[in-house]
Amino acid sequence: MSEILDARLLASVFITLFVIMDPPGTVPIFLGLTGSMTRKQRNKAAWQAVAVALGVIVSFALFGQSILSYMHISLAALQASGGLLLLLVAMELLTGKMEEAQASANDKVNVALVPLGTPLLAGPGAIVATMVFVKQSDGSAADWVAIALAVVAVHVCLWLAMRFANVIHRVLKDSGVILVTRIAGLLLAAIAVQLIADAVTAFVQAA
Repeated sequence: MSEILDARLLASVFITLFVIMDPPGTVPIFLGLTGSMTRKQRNKAAWQAVAVALGVIVSFALFGQSILSYMHISLAALQASGGLLLLLVAMELLTGKMEEAQASANDKVNVALVPLGTPLLAGPGAIVATMVFVKQSDGSAADWVAIALAVVAVHVCLWLAMRFANVIHRVLKDSGVILVTRIAGLLLAAIAVQLIADAVTAFVQAA
């Protein structure tokens, strides 16, 4: 069995990415970003966001180190840029500008791609963690299968969390979603600031 699948590596990658990407924690942010959408649009946004996140994670797992090295970009710089983008999104959630933008632009603004798919789901933390697991693996088929299955499993959990966000929306109603949106904006701002702080720490340590 170990020649086909490394169960220990599978569990390690799954738990790490699950904690970082936090499927349950994405529900209030997902509701906040898709508050003006219909049920059908919200379901579509869920699978689009997961597809984008999976594509980004897989791309960086396979080519991430080469891309960053070629462009002379450090992991800390990637983390800081993701934090700044999330901070902008958090400010819009807190001030209500996100709902206004969705109401005016409607289908022209696809929040499922940015910021939901990336950098919220496929953020610097998930990207770096995946790259580290790939770098630490011995390159065997068992390791690759374990990493691949763990990544897919976490994204399935993300899709399930967002897919059933409609149930939560029906319970909370519009006023409840607005309240959750403001709370999500506050939490997202804290996450963004932490990302930026970690990046600054990494820059200082590297200097």
